[in-house]
Amino acid sequence: MANYTFRLPDIGEGIAEAEIVAWHVKVGDLVEEDGRIADMMTDKATVEMESPVTGRVISVAGEVGDVIAIGSALVVIETEGEGDVSDGPSAGSGRAELVEERIEAENPDAGDVARVEAAGPQTTPEPAAEPSVSSEVETPRAPPATSTNAQPSKSVSTSLDTNGGGGKVLASPAVRQRASDLGINLSEVRPSEEGRIRHADLDQFLSYNAQGGYRSAGAERGDEVIKVIGMRRRIAENMAASKRHIPHFSYVEECDVTALEVMREQLNSARGDKPKLTMLPLLITAICRTIPQFPMINARYDDEAGVVTRHGAVHLGIAAQTPAGLMVPVVRNAQGLNLWQLAREIGRLAEAARSGTAKSDELSGSTLTLTSLGPLGGVATTPVINRPEVAIIGPNRIIERPMFVSDGMGGERIERRKLMNISISCDHRVVDGYDAASFVQAVKKLIETPVLLLAD
Repeated sequence: MANYTFRLPDIGEGIAEAEIVAWHVKVGDLVEEDGRIADMMTDKATVEMESPVTGRVISVAGEVGDVIAIGSALVVIETEGEGDVSDGPSAGSGRAELVEERIEAENPDAGDVARVEAAGPQTTPEPAAEPSVSSEVETPRAPPATSTNAQPSKSVSTSLDTNGGGGKVLASPAVRQRASDLGINLSEVRPSEEGRIRHADLDQFLSYNAQGGYRSAGAERGDEVIKVIGMRRRIAENMAASKRHIPHFSYVEECDVTALEVMREQLNSARGDKPKLTMLPLLITAICRTIPQFPMINARYDDEAGVVTRHGAVHLGIAAQTPAGLMVPVVRNAQGLNLWQLAREIGRLAEAARSGTAKSDELSGSTLTLTSLGPLGGVATTPVINRPEVAIIGPNRIIERPMFVSDGMGGERIERRKLMNISISCDHRVVDGYDAASFVQAVKKLIETPVLLLAD
């Protein structure tokens, strides 16, 4: 038998290390040639590692969340034949020493103790909930201040309920329903004021009678410990670096998108087999038409070299929420695409990001980012810049409000209008507040006069 050492290959230009985000094998498993071994994440993408040989896994490097250097041993596989084999040069004393070697170094007496096995993504189990303690008495004990001559009722929801000296229980239907759901006899609850039982009185009853088996709808949950790894850790690092290095400022402006929405509906009604237009292609077109007047917005700042690069092409990053976390696929040369092409490319990239099939070059190289929460967009946002870019734009939710508009005869009238706020965050080292405000105002003019978006 021979041992084959599979070392982490060079999986991208300029990549020096990668993080283990999932194991597909563990010590003792048989693995086929080209079988999946692990998923490794770099700064740009997640890459599947496949076994170059068939054999049995005898050791693995690290656990999920560990970062190992390119060239370090990832797994050792026992194969048919003689002599140990390695698929590449050693990475020296990098971070990723094999788990079995670490165990033996720390515990020389371990002998034939089973190797540590690295399975899939690890999570700490949620602590078991405390069991409800059943009362040993048939009738739950009332609060200390409850009258001693209270008579139990035959029903918790009818007007025959009594409180204290046999009077009718006063409570709203919502309180009665909650008491019924919790199994509480309203005649045993002391009202706090005006003889009417309220939700606060039920809460107080529950706090004094926990031993009676009652459980509040808001019962405490156990703590959950989640290891920050993979995409979540990458997002955390990038956001922290952005806020740490970039002096942000934000500017918000309100835009009337009534006419724009009318035009969008008209275009969609005659779209045929073209993709459906959302607000994003229209907004992107307005941004791209405005950028030539404000080149400082479409730029990247290398603060270490002290160089700002103003880009001619608009490579627009579209922040997208995926099961793995926030990703930013990039629409290349957005300034050269029409509305339908933009809609198709946005849809394609969003689906690739959600399914995990986006390529590394589709997730990098943006010069400006657009982030939208759609219907959840809120009134205003202060988005965090996607470093090393110098600006990020965030359209917010469209709402309808009455507004004063010109009646064309020197007067005004009130109309229902569709309004949307546009937020922009900028790097104050590169973009002045006046420039950011002027840029948004220029975008606003195009949005509120949408025919200009289609003019040459």
